[in-house]
Amino acid sequence: MTPQIPNSETTSYLCPTCSTLDFHHILQVGVPREEAIPLGSLVEILSKAVQCRMCRLIKTAFQRTWLLDKQDLATTDLAGIECALFAMECGCLRDPAPPMRDRCHRLFILPSDRPQKVYDVMRAAQSGLTLDIQLLEEDAHIFDRSREVHGRKVSDTVDITLVKEWIRMCEEEHREVCKVVWWRGADETLPDGVRMVDVVTMSIVPAPPACRYIALSYLWGGVGEEYQTTQANISERASPNSLDTCPLPVTITDSILLTRELGERYLWVDALCIIQDSAEDKALQIEVMELIYGSSFLTIFAAGGRNALPGLRPGTRAQRQHIEVVQDLHFAVPLPTLREVLAQSIWGTRGWTYQELMLSRRRLYFTNQQVYFECGQEIWCEDVLAESKRLPRSYHPLRNTGGGNFTYLREPPSWLKRDYTLGYMTAIGQYTQRKLTNEADAVDAISALTNAMAKGFKLAGGVPSQAFRYGMAVVDLNQALLWQPTAGTLLTRRCIPKGAPWPSWSWAGWCGPVQYQDVWFGSQTPHLVETLIDKWYIWDGSKLIQLDVRTITFATAYPEEEGGLTRYVPPCGPLSLEDGKVSKDGTLVFYTTAANFTVERVHNASEGMESADEQYALFAILAVSESRLVQAGRIYMPSSTPSPSCLRFAVLSRTNGIVGIYDEDVYGSRYSGCYLYVIALGVAGSQDEDQRLGIGIIFEKAWLAAGAKGTSIFLT
Repeated sequence: MTPQIPNSETTSYLCPTCSTLDFHHILQVGVPREEAIPLGSLVEILSKAVQCRMCRLIKTAFQRTWLLDKQDLATTDLAGIECALFAMECGCLRDPAPPMRDRCHRLFILPSDRPQKVYDVMRAAQSGLTLDIQLLEEDAHIFDRSREVHGRKVSDTVDITLVKEWIRMCEEEHREVCKVVWWRGADETLPDGVRMVDVVTMSIVPAPPACRYIALSYLWGGVGEEYQTTQANISERASPNSLDTCPLPVTITDSILLTRELGERYLWVDALCIIQDSAEDKALQIEVMELIYGSSFLTIFAAGGRNALPGLRPGTRAQRQHIEVVQDLHFAVPLPTLREVLAQSIWGTRGWTYQELMLSRRRLYFTNQQVYFECGQEIWCEDVLAESKRLPRSYHPLRNTGGGNFTYLREPPSWLKRDYTLGYMTAIGQYTQRKLTNEADAVDAISALTNAMAKGFKLAGGVPSQAFRYGMAVVDLNQALLWQPTAGTLLTRRCIPKGAPWPSWSWAGWCGPVQYQDVWFGSQTPHLVETLIDKWYIWDGSKLIQLDVRTITFATAYPEEEGGLTRYVPPCGPLSLEDGKVSKDGTLVFYTTAANFTVERVHNASEGMESADEQYALFAILAVSESRLVQAGRIYMPSSTPSPSCLRFAVLSRTNGIVGIYDEDVYGSRYSGCYLYVIALGVAGSQDEDQRLGIGIIFEKAWLAAGAKGTSIFLT
């Protein structure tokens, strides 16, 4: 077709630079990235945004993606940044796909640079890197293109018909993928004692057998505690219309309204369906939380704040879509992706909401920008027309921008079921970044997730209480112990009211974010090649219990190396268990070798995550060789650790590592499995108790030369 020539009326609202561009032609034929059209400096574009419609769109794109409103522009230099424009196709929902020219195109802005300060803010907010502008669906016909993947106008209120269509397409097109929760038993149903809000009778009722219901994930607050279900009002709330007189938070009343509009009857809300002043009822509900969220037909996520479901009622949306008409074409800056919205929301910072998100199979998110729908196969939203069957080669800009999953969507084959640890480690890393109002909830707030893992992967026979202790994966305890602090945040011991601190060997014993990352070998998770502890025990209820921990046998890839090597051999010896030596529940007991080493801070910032404002720093582990200290390993420790210091270390397991960890002139070259994972120990409450200070690695030959002795470790 012949592109429409811009007329004087639509070009009069453009700056001299933008008025020379033919956006019809650009969108019709595309502009390759390498041939991007110069637009001038970013500073000039920002200054022209008052008069020029296209510059205004570009400014909005930068504000949204670079989060300019959160930048200190006085100290962030934007002067040297030049911008250019290109256009390319952005998605296709058909298979076979039409020619490239017939697919939806978007405009993309290409900056010449991105200041480090800007990048740091973007990374923290999980902001996408793409700066794009979309054409609205109403103009697709101008280019003889279908409406698919084009932008869609977002109204003041969400179109419930559209939401129903999302649900219908998921049920009919995705079928078993989004219907079956593989880690839940096929015949497993909600147990007696689980209640629902009946939105027809407006009362609290026992959950009917195999009932279809919606769950709510939200932030508590708004009207005090009088709306909560208690032992005093549970009987009254079983009566029809009893909830009509309750001062419910707007988020809950909105959810009740939405449930009705979707044609559903039952809604699960924790504040109403759990007796809040009954420890017994709370324990029952927490124990089956993976069933409650995993079995829900749909979960509503009130991710827009504490007060409402934005967009359900008029005037409740805080942010508006930015649309401009340029050369008779309707353009809009795409609203933030779901991942960005969740990362920047208060809801996304709360501990309890993490497992609610991970366990839900269909998710309906209400945010300040728009409503998003996510399931096991797709993600849709109001401002992009992306609804379709998920064909093999189809794609659109929303894919892979959702809330994520904690494990496989379908049941993995038996040989993969041992590989649950990656999901576990990722979940702990994400969960510990969140906050808890009550620190005593640290394990409970993720127990639904660990329960699902225990059942799905048949850990410890599928018994959650045996598979996880203090949030730690018992079956793979050797790997679970290798968590590290996240840079920039100091961990502090988590003290539980009316009780002693939780064990230091568990991440749950500390407040603050942790990560499972092999900082020594450059991989995403710790790389363990051999377990070196024969038996693990835990003190539980005045007795010592042996834990069922999986072992890993070392298999070298280079057998020819073994002839001249002396390997570390785990000691054989009885545990020393004198009367009264173990007294605290959660004490981890094992037999290994221990030795003293000196630690000294590494002052070369390029070798680790140390900087002037970091809470943790890289320390060298030093051993004595020929009357001098030589480097034997590395460990991350709090920056406040005196340097040098003498610390006690104990061996845990075997691993590999990179160069530069130890003095090769003294100990020789690396070889397969040449490093030992070690735990740095500090004195706890008594001289017989140890606590975790950190996890590091030591070169095997250095450990053998240190004269380490076999000993019983009591890790509290």
